[in-house]
Amino acid sequence: MSGPSAPCHERVIAFGRDHEVESAASGEEGLERLARFAADVVVLDLMLPGIDGFEVCRRIRSATSTSIVMLSARGDDFDVVGGLEAGADDYVVKPVRPQVLEARIRAVLRRTDGVPSPVETYGALCVDRASLTVSRGGRQVALPPMELRLLLYLSAAPGQVFSRQQLLESVWEHDYLGDSRLVDACVQRLRAKIEDVPAEPRYVQTVRGFGYRFGPV
Repeated sequence: MSGPSAPCHERVIAFGRDHEVESAASGEEGLERLARFAADVVVLDLMLPGIDGFEVCRRIRSATSTSIVMLSARGDDFDVVGGLEAGADDYVVKPVRPQVLEARIRAVLRRTDGVPSPVETYGALCVDRASLTVSRGGRQVALPPMELRLLLYLSAAPGQVFSRQQLLESVWEHDYLGDSRLVDACVQRLRAKIEDVPAEPRYVQTVRGFGYRFGPV
């Protein structure tokens, strides 16, 4: 979804990849189209006529686990943090080279890949790596791709401490500094869904001055 433009539905070859693209000129139109178009990833601008990108992001995230890449010229901390807290999986500041945007989209699309293995149980939390599902206390927990990818990565090595930069490189597949807010915002959202008391996390624990670890539980 982007700012005002003529809406279109077209099959395109973009950056060397074959993409089916659905575009919308407003947040309302984008939500209507998304309800009919099974998107793998949404590229979302903040500055939209009608409801803004923050609200569109929240509505998408409340209804679906579709990945969201926020693309905006607004790059100050307030906007970036707001976008991530609204549920975006990544935040890209314009101007951006097409190849970089394509790489970020590819990274988001890869984040649901996983290697099948048995169900792992940590107290009330169960992680099924074969079906890529998570449950807590016997009830399934719906996690967007980014939060699921982070949980799978951390829980694969209980007790091991990972820096934010390590998580960016391995989970977000970013090989540069400056995006630690992505990690912190994703951890906050994940804790709200899997922890009994998010302010006193049992599973995704903070190691002050360094990063995060899973457990011990």
